Amino acid sequence: MKIDDIRAADICLEGYVHRTPLLTSSFLDDIAGKRVFVKPECLQHTGSFKFRGAWNAISKLTDAQRKQGVIAFSSGNHAQGIAMAATAVGAPSVIVMPSDAPRQKIDNTHALGGEVVLYDRVSEDRDQIGAKIASDRGLTLIKPFDNYDVIAGQGTVGLEIAREARAAGVDAASVLVPCGGGGLTAGIALALEAEAPDFRAIPVEPEGFDDVARSLASGKIERNARLSGSICDAIITPSPGELTFPILKRLCSPGLVVQEAECLHSMAAAFNCLKIVVEPGAAVALAAALFHAEQIDSDTVIAVVSGGNVDGPVFADALTRYA
Repeated sequence: MKIDDIRAADICLEGYVHRTPLLTSSFLDDIAGKRVFVKPECLQHTGSFKFRGAWNAISKLTDAQRKQGVIAFSSGNHAQGIAMAATAVGAPSVIVMPSDAPRQKIDNTHALGGEVVLYDRVSEDRDQIGAKIASDRGLTLIKPFDNYDVIAGQGTVGLEIAREARAAGVDAASVLVPCGGGGLTAGIALALEAEAPDFRAIPVEPEGFDDVARSLASGKIERNARLSGSICDAIITPSPGELTFPILKRLCSPGLVVQEAECLHSMAAAFNCLKIVVEPGAAVALAAALFHAEQIDSDTVIAVVSGGNVDGPVFADALTRYA
């Protein structure tokens, strides 16, 4: 995969995505003891960066593939991105989602035109379920991160970071990225390599689900011992992707790991300081910037807030605890 793929995706997405700005707050700078920028993909269509990769991948389908339909598996954000993009081009979509996904994400996927198939993420294999439905119905599978068109679409976040940081006079920074399977992190890392070589992507994960950090440390793909039990549902995956891990291994700094309480605290900080709504899994990068600054070498940090699709009670809990 090359930078030209990401640049082509950037052209493909023009007029279809929000070009989200870099936000700042002196209050966040004070907490971190560093200059902090926030890239708010919670303001993107469907409430997360996932619409970028979904649109780019669906734009590559043939007319016959669009007519037949697509299938994806997701805990909710990729689901909504695929459903919205597919509906926009008149393609049917089937989304395989874990039964413990936030109700808002399930409902929104329905509302955006997706047919939802629920499964138990502990006892059932979503890949097998998706493969069978795809085979039975002739659907095109669009994986949430192990798909080059998806990675290219997510990489446009990195192109925007490079442009926006340059305009702000920033010539070096650590770019913290919420990381599940690695599609967003890999795409951003590739874009930064070409457009901002003094910027370094750092994957961030929640405690207990740090397969990427462990994989980068060992040099080979590691798996999570469990696949449920975290409020950071959006970035809980079995392991890094087969396509994404080589990119992460080559281009990323060692991964950072944060606690759930730090994610909730960061959600409240983002609301209080920037007036944005952030879901727990999307808050891990900001949590690392605010509460693990001693592990970050650079004086400037750019934290990607990857989504804002949080159930009301969870968000209320964050504000109540850390108002």
